[in-house]
Amino acid sequence: MRRRIALLTGGGDAPGLNAVVRAVVKTAVGENGWDVLGVIDGYDGFMREGGVWHMTLDDVAGILPEGGTILGTANRGNPFVRKRPGPNGETIFADIKQEMVNRIQELGVDGIVVIGGDGTLGASLQLIKMGCLIVGVPKTIDNDLGGTDQTFGFDTALTTATEAVDKLHTTAESHRRVIVVEVMGRDAGWIAMGAGLAGGADAILIPEIPFHIEAVCRQIRNRATFGRKFSLVVVSEGALPVGGEQVYKSDGDTMYTARLGGVGARVAEQIEKIVGQETRVVVLGHLQRGGRPTPYDRLLGTRYGVHAVRLIAQGKIGHMVALHGTQITSVPIEDAVSKPKHVDPKGDLVRTAKDLGISMGDE
Repeated sequence: MRRRIALLTGGGDAPGLNAVVRAVVKTAVGENGWDVLGVIDGYDGFMREGGVWHMTLDDVAGILPEGGTILGTANRGNPFVRKRPGPNGETIFADIKQEMVNRIQELGVDGIVVIGGDGTLGASLQLIKMGCLIVGVPKTIDNDLGGTDQTFGFDTALTTATEAVDKLHTTAESHRRVIVVEVMGRDAGWIAMGAGLAGGADAILIPEIPFHIEAVCRQIRNRATFGRKFSLVVVSEGALPVGGEQVYKSDGDTMYTARLGGVGARVAEQIEKIVGQETRVVVLGHLQRGGRPTPYDRLLGTRYGVHAVRLIAQGKIGHMVALHGTQITSVPIEDAVSKPKHVDPKGDLVRTAKDLGISMGDE
């Protein structure tokens, strides 16, 4: 049966998005003979003039190794809320879900592939309950989405973070400094754990294990006792001290979520004050989102995209493609977003770090 499906990417960008887009279009158009509508800038495209276009095989030629997304994306806490003028000239937050559903119906779409993380896929559940036929693809560099062993984008971000830690080793040693590296991850410490272990960090601070700054400082002093005059501390942006709170760069509102950032600078300031050693902070930020995806992310994204088309063909609406072991399967989107995946404080990664003498800040 000839179908018309829509395809969009939502939330923060991640390496491998174009691999998924390419796989969906090549499978849907090239193999199944379906129509594919590309939606610009996430769900925003449905409500924008010129925000939807018919995609062809030519549109995805050559994009497999490219970072970013040819569809663009929008990163807000609630994609179905818009600021509009109120009756007295004030600004109000309007819910546009019904308008969006009406627009989707006008387009004759009988399936939507939504590529996103917990925010985008969680919001999509609202449209599913209103009759929209949505399947999900798990995307986030944070690797915190439940229901899947790994999200695409994580491997590339981890590679970027590890390479940064590698390079910072040489300047830290040359200047006898402590360098604090702040990485992304929100409430999950996967990037920090991976980059810290692979890059040989001396301390790793993650959201799952509140830290004592005194424990970190003790690690730095102990290294100096044995002639190691420099240290590398990898800090997840969502890390927090025991009894304290996470550090935010900006507050959120009805439309946008609050933005984490600044814990690296705070940790560096405390280390320099307590230990008395020159300390610098490096915030990797959006470097972790950019660049060409690794071969692993290209392969994973491609497999996810192909399987998303299969889910639509099979009528598995409301499901998200997932990696379990070496196999691509699917899980209900609701299950995936309701159970975020965090680093286990008592799991193998943390035990490995501690056995190597890496401080996690908790003892």
